[in-house]
Amino acid sequence: MRPSLEKVTQHERAYVRAVNIRDGRANGFWLPIIRRLALRRMPEALTVLADVEGDERPMKARLDYRRAWRLGSPVAAYNRAIDAFNRGQLASYRHWLRRAADAGDAEAKDEVRRFETRLPHADARRIGRHRPYRRSELR
Repeated sequence: MRPSLEKVTQHERAYVRAVNIRDGRANGFWLPIIRRLALRRMPEALTVLADVEGDERPMKARLDYRRAWRLGSPVAAYNRAIDAFNRGQLASYRHWLRRAADAGDAEAKDEVRRFETRLPHADARRIGRHRPYRRSELR
């Protein structure tokens, strides 16, 4: 038996398997695995589930992002901030951006520091808050 450098839990192995299936590197159905991990309160799985089911069930997606953020996921708080921006709720956008920055997301820290009400992504054009990309953002 070879010693392991890191202890990998059963949930982490299942998450890696689900991501491999989703990306086409393995066979199977990935969504049931992600749902099972989300029920077991894995922050990464909650975030992925909220991303997938956000269009069909937006309130559940927001709750999943909040649960994942409470479990320590800065990505969930950042995704929740972008969701609020895309809905045109700038106060909620700033609130969740601050939470993402406090949770340790470096990109969110930069965005909080230079709080912008216009962003370069395509959904911002839909709500009238689009701007072109900067050179520093293209790398």
